[in-house]
Amino acid sequence: MRNYDIVIIGGGPAGASTALFLEKKGYLIALLDQAFFPRDKVCGEFISPAADDIFADLGILKSIDAMNPTRLCGVALSSYEGTCYQVNYPDSADGRTMRSLSVERSILDNLMIDQVRNSNVQLTEGFKVTDLLFEGGNVCGVKGYDQTKTKFNIKAKLVIDAGGRNSISLRRLNLRRHSYGRKKIALAAHWKNVEELGSYCYMHISRPGYTGIAPLKGNKANVVLVVDKDFLAGADIEQFYIKTVLGNRERRRILGSGIPVEKIRAVDSLAYSVKKPGCGGLLLLGDAMGFIDPFTGEGIYMSLRSSQLAVDTVQNAFDRSDFSAKNLNNYYLLRKKEFREKNILSKILQYLIYRPSLCSQVVEALAAEKELSSMLIGAIGDYVPAKKLICFKYFLRLFERVLKQYQIKRFDTGRILPTKELQSGRK
Repeated sequence: MRNYDIVIIGGGPAGASTALFLEKKGYLIALLDQAFFPRDKVCGEFISPAADDIFADLGILKSIDAMNPTRLCGVALSSYEGTCYQVNYPDSADGRTMRSLSVERSILDNLMIDQVRNSNVQLTEGFKVTDLLFEGGNVCGVKGYDQTKTKFNIKAKLVIDAGGRNSISLRRLNLRRHSYGRKKIALAAHWKNVEELGSYCYMHISRPGYTGIAPLKGNKANVVLVVDKDFLAGADIEQFYIKTVLGNRERRRILGSGIPVEKIRAVDSLAYSVKKPGCGGLLLLGDAMGFIDPFTGEGIYMSLRSSQLAVDTVQNAFDRSDFSAKNLNNYYLLRKKEFREKNILSKILQYLIYRPSLCSQVVEALAAEKELSSMLIGAIGDYVPAKKLICFKYFLRLFERVLKQYQIKRFDTGRILPTKELQSGRK
């Protein structure tokens, strides 16, 4: 049986970043993943501008930029094939030009894992964790088997589960909460021969759901379709995906002669929440801690930021030799505070998305009010505080613009044409 200070389950952005941050503190760390890198994963592949600062802290931003990845200057938004507008990211508070990153997950994850390989972290690929080890009611390690089916037990003072939505902790401790409301599913595929995208991430809201389209290098794009799961009952996933994506004229225009280059992949039960573990010796990070709807919830940034938030709590636990649930609870409090307003914003936008008339009115208002739309895009980009939008002042300005747009439309529809215009029309 091997012993470590910390065992981290999962080598994605959450697990890799946590390992790199904590390795700097001098802990003996084992990072386990059942896959071998590089490996692919269903993802929107759209990374918030705010993630750059964290990549810099991890020491990998220069490596990312050396790949000359696709950088996006903003978001293009359309609602029910009506108003379509583009909005650039506003500058940061310190005057920096902000750009989001669009890169395939297989490339990004492998780059982060390479950084782990060059550190003092013990990276072990092909190791599947099948259960947690307990001692005195607290987690004290993990067990599982490697690629040769050889069983292993690894003990640690602290286990950090960054194993995603199907992590062992969620299943073993029954921590995943029942999801209320619409049950959504994401269908995703990379497309080739896409030449008209430009430098924007495209968000198209139209029946029966919405799409996110992220441009990638080499005239490729990642196209993710999110719909209610009920729409797929009895349907052929491949046919449904193609028909729905190309059923929107704006998507047909920008995808042009593009075609999927792989089998359509699906991720079920997108948005969900998780209960805190009641035992000590265990922290949850990344998607293992829950996921908000991808329209505003950029999962990679949340994973990276959560790993930063965990560092002080972990260090405090080692300094005090106290790995109890009570002492580790500070991390969950910090995380809740960090993402509270973003979660509220996500729920508000989800309410709008599935109300076509209201959604279109709001999109038209945002197109007319550049300051309001810039604030929204900055909040989605995770560097404008979401609390600036979750306030009376913002909603009042938005409501006033919606009302003004409505009055303009009503006037244009009901106005009486002058005689000259009537005569011109008869001709």
